Amino acid sequence: RYYQISTFSTSNCRNRPIDLVFIIDSSRSVRPAEFEKAKEFLQDMVGSLVIGSDATRVGLVNYASTVKIEFLLNTYFDKPSLKQALALVEPLASGTMTGMAIKTAMEKAFTKEAGARATSMNIAKVAIIVTDGRPQDKVEEVSAAARASGIEIYAVGVDRADMTSLRLMASQPHDDHVFYVETYGVIEKLTSKFRETLCLDACTQGHNCQHICVNSGNSYNCKCHPGYILNPDKKTCSRSDACAQGHDCQHICTTSGDSYACECRAGYVLNADQKTCSRSDPCSHEHDCQHICENNDGSYICKCRVGFMLNADKKTCSHINDKETLMTFFVSEEMRSEIREDACMCEAQIVFQKKVQSAIQELSRKHILFLT
Repeated sequence: RYYQISTFSTSNCRNRPIDLVFIIDSSRSVRPAEFEKAKEFLQDMVGSLVIGSDATRVGLVNYASTVKIEFLLNTYFDKPSLKQALALVEPLASGTMTGMAIKTAMEKAFTKEAGARATSMNIAKVAIIVTDGRPQDKVEEVSAAARASGIEIYAVGVDRADMTSLRLMASQPHDDHVFYVETYGVIEKLTSKFRETLCLDACTQGHNCQHICVNSGNSYNCKCHPGYILNPDKKTCSRSDACAQGHDCQHICTTSGDSYACECRAGYVLNADQKTCSRSDPCSHEHDCQHICENNDGSYICKCRVGFMLNADKKTCSHINDKETLMTFFVSEEMRSEIREDACMCEAQIVFQKKVQSAIQELSRKHILFLT
């Protein structure tokens, strides 16, 4: 499988401190102009990294049939010096002894004496191999030994490079550690890829975001899942109150999941726009008046048609058809008790007659009864 490199977005993040050794093939198969392109790639890589004794340190191993350490990790600690040293590197002779170059890097370039930092400091050791041919020596065992010692190996193949050998050299997963470009003329496309690869992932270094951690330069920001908002501490999240974020409800806003719904106050109904409210007409809906329903300030009262009177349940109506019915209706418990207590019923009868007469007059005045 070939890993074609096209274009990559430029990352502005700060790279994690690493001990980085370039292992570059300068055999005769690499033409002078191509070797210059390879050096430009290395210079671009240096330009994209944070260089320093406490940041990233860079060494260079040059190889063909022989191996030459051009400079070690503790030789240069600034970009200008590194770039100048890279510009002065000359190609070697014929041959492609890649295995020997890896062994030299492991045994001499990644040592404490050469500037590699102690394992206890948790500084990654990274080797980037650039080659355009098939190795003339064994690479599988020495590469495995280098990886076992803690060196992360990236293998970059150019033009006629043997992909099987690249996979034998590189760390796993190969999708992230094996790359191929058609010519040295496009190798600079790898610069942004390696910048992303070597980027400091602050979120993986530990964070205290309750929901989502997002890398931001050499730091990170916290974000929340949908339906939540970031609290003032910029770390924890609370369920969002959609109503508090602004709404267009005329009366009442109620939070509903990640959104909101509008409601109306008592005596009003929600309009079709689901936002505004109109005064409700209870009589236009279900009611229990037998005859007439009349709106009464958000509620209703029942009335009866002419010739009927409202019963005690305030809902149903009874027909008034004679004086006896009227008199029976108006006989109160009080008058009945008076009748029971008055043995001759004289006083009670007089009182009853007067009250009935008064009631009839009142009903006639209101045009409720017409008695003959």
